[in-house]
Amino acid sequence: MRYVVLMAYRPAEWEDASEQVRQEHFDAHHAFERYVDRHGRRVSSAALAGADLATTVRHREDGTVAVTDGPFVELAEQVGGYYDVELPDLDTAIAAATLLPRGYTVEVRPTVRVEGYDAS
Repeated sequence: MRYVVLMAYRPAEWEDASEQVRQEHFDAHHAFERYVDRHGRRVSSAALAGADLATTVRHREDGTVAVTDGPFVELAEQVGGYYDVELPDLDTAIAAATLLPRGYTVEVRPTVRVEGYDAS
């Protein structure tokens, strides 16, 4: 089964983290990656830039498109990265997620195939 693992964090905590704390985070990511490699495979992953660098595209009711900077909401947490992995089942995905840094809020979401849609 394929899962996307979304990691939310408090940006100020990372900015204020000591080198030791940052190394603990890196070690936790390596533990997650080794676990996934033993039980499945990593499809992709990335760290994301802050929400202040995001661009939002919205379709309006009148058919026009609005492109804005942001979001401009005050967020205590924001998504800071993701892993796209293939693992045998949700229990294995949850076990992998528990290896990620303790300060994260982690969402494990299965991907779905949309009937009738063929990716080009």
